[in-house]
Amino acid sequence: MLAVVAAEAADEGVNLWGALGCAVAYSAALLATLDAFADLILARHDSPAGRLTPAVGLKFGSKLVAAAIAVISAAIVLALDANWFAFSTLSIAFVIVVGIGALVMVRDQRARSDTSSHGSG
Repeated sequence: MLAVVAAEAADEGVNLWGALGCAVAYSAALLATLDAFADLILARHDSPAGRLTPAVGLKFGSKLVAAAIAVISAAIVLALDANWFAFSTLSIAFVIVVGIGALVMVRDQRARSDTSSHGSG
């Protein structure tokens, strides 16, 4: 009985392989999200009306959904492993970089709408 309790106590350390796998999942999700943002910006510039075709919209949406699934799964694994440091740092980094990407998208859209409103007047 003591051997089982000692084995469980020794096993309560942080799972570094799990944390590494989750970090890879976060980074892949981050790259997929930024790639989706870039696709959206490029598609808006290539389209005469600035609208997305259904194929580009599906591509954009599928990348975001895949990224969300990867991040949520990795976050659950880190939370179940009680690796709060990795959970917090990876989540904060993900939110910051995605926020910067979203800001770039918004600024591009604003610059595009300013250019089109000045060009038509």
